[in-house]
Amino acid sequence: MKKNFLALLTVAMVGTGAVSAQDCTTTAALAYDAAKAKNYEAAYPKLMEVMKDCPKYSLATYQYLERAIESKIDKAEEGDKGELVKELIKVWETRLELYPEKTKAGKVYSDIAQLKYDNKLGDKEELYMAYDKAWEEDVENFTSPKALYAYFDLVVDMQDAGDKNLQDVFDQYDRVYAKIEKEENDAAEALAPLLKKQEDGEELTSKEEKKIKNAEINLKNYSMVRNALNGKLGARADCSNLIPLYKKDFEEKQGDVKWLQNANARLSAKDCTEDPLFIQVSEALHKLEPSAKSAYSLGQLAESEGNASKALQYYNQAAELETNKSDQAKIYYRIAGNYKDKGQYGQARNFYNKAVAAKPSLGSAYLQIANMYAKSANSCGTDTFTKRAVYWLAADYASRAARVDPSIASNANQAAASYKGLAPQKSDIFQSKYKPGQSITFGCWIGASVKVPNL
Repeated sequence: MKKNFLALLTVAMVGTGAVSAQDCTTTAALAYDAAKAKNYEAAYPKLMEVMKDCPKYSLATYQYLERAIESKIDKAEEGDKGELVKELIKVWETRLELYPEKTKAGKVYSDIAQLKYDNKLGDKEELYMAYDKAWEEDVENFTSPKALYAYFDLVVDMQDAGDKNLQDVFDQYDRVYAKIEKEENDAAEALAPLLKKQEDGEELTSKEEKKIKNAEINLKNYSMVRNALNGKLGARADCSNLIPLYKKDFEEKQGDVKWLQNANARLSAKDCTEDPLFIQVSEALHKLEPSAKSAYSLGQLAESEGNASKALQYYNQAAELETNKSDQAKIYYRIAGNYKDKGQYGQARNFYNKAVAAKPSLGSAYLQIANMYAKSANSCGTDTFTKRAVYWLAADYASRAARVDPSIASNANQAAASYKGLAPQKSDIFQSKYKPGQSITFGCWIGASVKVPNL
């Protein structure tokens, strides 16, 4: 009797499970169809039902539910958004828990933090900790420009309220700024070969065109955030604040390599090089632990004293020692500037190219090369037409500068337009021996070629 009862119970349970699975399939199909049609009002209750009864039915449940709740939030009155926000957070957290391999933790946690920030859910400390969780759990996928700015913005506000000190602000600035530079470099590196292909007149696939568009959007957004960070830091990073901050601790900290490195980097970045404190910090650091930073600082000192050759020795030493690509690019850029000022354009270009290789988003290096090409137009062509053709090459580099670095896009595009105006026009090409698509090679230090455009 007992055996028969268990058999009947098993059949009943299996039957119930089958019905439940069928119900989920039917409900999910209706919900997904409505969501695909962007009928989120109809999709929402069914999606919630699927998440509750069959949480692991499909990742699509959470993808559509996110869109449905975001739609409801957009339409809700300000006072009615709180519960919807909490609901959306729950959806994100559940997705991360059930589908960790298909969900980026850094993005989820930074999105949660941003949602709380935008809707003022929590005090500044709580909001900061929400962003900090994203940073600590998965910094690789903490990439939202808006979230990165908010993460820094909160520390500044907390310092203003007396809950953080100035060094906390500097430390936060350094790590967020470094993250932004990394994302810019990644975007510019992905963009470079596609721009080269485009400049060479090769046909791009729709996928490649989309990649270019996305990379340029990302570069523009990160550039805006970088400028906003500097604006928010504002007067806090002026020499008038930095020098007293580090001077009061120098005697105690002059044997602390880490402290000296931080002080040296901050004073160097803001060109606070004329105060005796900078000399003390630089020499103490170089004595304890010769490094790229200390060598660079001694180069700055030599340059400020008018000893250009000694400065270049230190700068080259700094570049060789530097392991951070972004910082290495800055050193190469400074070396290039020294050679450019001396009129040694070939050497200058070598170092500007090294700077770009280290930091692909450094558009100012391209712009400097464009400027040197333009200045050499009269000396690097063989006749009037080829001399003016040098400006096409200059324009190409100026345009590239604008595309990889939106922060200088306005000036770079103006320069490109100016160079194009100085280059041969359509009537000049028609009257010349050169045809559109034909390459012109330049002598002297340039040693490069440009294709005659089809105007």
